[in-house]
Amino acid sequence: MARGDLSSAEWAVLEPLLPAQPVQGARWRDHRQVINGICWVKRTGSPWRDMPERYGPWKTAHERFRRWAADGTWADLKARVVALAEACGDVDWRAQADSTIVKAHQHAAGARKGGLSAADSQARQGIGRSRGGLTTKVHTLADGRGRSLTSLITPGQASDTQQLAVLLDQVRVAKLGGGRPRQRPVSVTADKAYSSRANRTTLRRLGIIAVVPEPNDQIANRKRRGSHGGRPPAFDRTAYKARNQVERGFNRRKHWRGLATRYDKLAACYQATLDLVELLDWLRAVPDQDLPDRT
Repeated sequence: MARGDLSSAEWAVLEPLLPAQPVQGARWRDHRQVINGICWVKRTGSPWRDMPERYGPWKTAHERFRRWAADGTWADLKARVVALAEACGDVDWRAQADSTIVKAHQHAAGARKGGLSAADSQARQGIGRSRGGLTTKVHTLADGRGRSLTSLITPGQASDTQQLAVLLDQVRVAKLGGGRPRQRPVSVTADKAYSSRANRTTLRRLGIIAVVPEPNDQIANRKRRGSHGGRPPAFDRTAYKARNQVERGFNRRKHWRGLATRYDKLAACYQATLDLVELLDWLRAVPDQDLPDRT
């Protein structure tokens, strides 16, 4: 086993979740070999053609990555591993929201425009222009240990505060024994960029505790209005001290160079890269648990 390959414990969890071999036609190359090859490319940020021969043909790995990105297999695998972690009681539902900027490599630009202008085409693929040049922003709602419950990508100049409601709406953690999936965390911790009336109203309506500090301009505006400004929102300073977990999660996943720098032209492929890395982030917590029945 080479450095960075799936361990036996990780493979024991992941193997039963993978798509079955086709009944008709040629059989697929061994899943473990191909996934290890895909992980090598994404971990090192190398071109597909440079993938070592021990992982098989690079075209096989590339085509399987693209196929599973298109049909949602990577996202489904991540969701099923998170469900296993939830069944083990390993998910910390004191959620944290944040975003990180990713530099887009020159190879990420130039996707087919489909009748759109160059700027509109880039925006559709989650690439925008900010002071850092061509960038993509990754928005994440993580559990209390910094592992992503759900993520989305936007152009780099997109506002953080407008994405919180979208992230909350995407949370779906299935229960292995059946029943409705869990959708609501106990609380959401976020920095001042997420302090808006719309976000606080959304969290209050969902019964989620907001651990979000007020920025100075909002405090000054509330005080200027006097009694009409209302009371200051509740803020748990002790709980806010744990907000660094989401930042630690970003740091941990950005060790994968194919994620820390965007090389994928298409938003669907970069989202699949994100799903793969987040899947492995969760997978490494599950083997230490007593796994429940997966049926």
